Amino acid sequence: MQADFRTDAIGAWSDPTAPFEVTRERIAEYAAATNEPIAAHRRGDLAPPVFAIVPSFLAVLQAAFTVAPPEAAMRVVHGRQDFHFHRPIRPGDVIETRAQPLGFAAGRSGTSTAFRLECRTPAGEVVNEQYMTAFFRGVDAGQTVGELAPSHAFPEDVRDDAPVAKVVAQFDDDQTYRYAPAAGDPMPIHTDDDFARAQGLPGIIVHGLCTQAFTSWAVLTELAGGDTARLKRLAVSFAKPVRPGQDLTTTIWTARDNRFVFESTSGDDVVIKDGLAEIAEE
Repeated sequence: MQADFRTDAIGAWSDPTAPFEVTRERIAEYAAATNEPIAAHRRGDLAPPVFAIVPSFLAVLQAAFTVAPPEAAMRVVHGRQDFHFHRPIRPGDVIETRAQPLGFAAGRSGTSTAFRLECRTPAGEVVNEQYMTAFFRGVDAGQTVGELAPSHAFPEDVRDDAPVAKVVAQFDDDQTYRYAPAAGDPMPIHTDDDFARAQGLPGIIVHGLCTQAFTSWAVLTELAGGDTARLKRLAVSFAKPVRPGQDLTTTIWTARDNRFVFESTSGDDVVIKDGLAEIAEE
């Protein structure tokens, strides 16, 4: 499918979204929807790291379609997500998000489009920054414009070392039905089996950010003693869809300077690659 992607929006910041008021109940709902084991998250005392997408979701949608044409909407999947945390989100926070399209690149199987998001309080405090890559399957923009998100490629030489942790989890059969309302993500590829198959998928797939949320609590429990404030960066590439009911094994290696790299598999398939977590000292 050929499509015209807009170049005039590249580099332009959007206006901030309407303020999003963070509640204890919304945090607890998200934690439950991602099978969080960390008690502070499940109580709603402190938001899990990937909850950062919830106040930003509208900005993500708006930014994607300042560049991509509307007819490409049903072909979009999440390509990469890179969170840079200044501090955790807490109940009572009010978050405003603005977005900046960085560029897009056409490839053999589709077009990647990169965005930067900035989440602030009304007083101007930056709470987190995010780099998101949306991939439009089978859509050819015909050119490369601007730049893509920062790299977080997996250093292959660490495979010679013993992993520092391995965490095994399983997605529930109803995982996507719980995650969709908790995250505010209504994409039907996650909740409508017939629709997902019509899009060329094997059926309902787990939200990419739900999968990333599973890796976030694996990293926090194994490397940071469950201390959310120590996680400063969490970046992944989504390699292959995973389905409800399937397993997820996250294997973590040490890189350097409080940087850890990881990969998540389901059966024989790599579903999360290029995983990077930066953990601050206690």
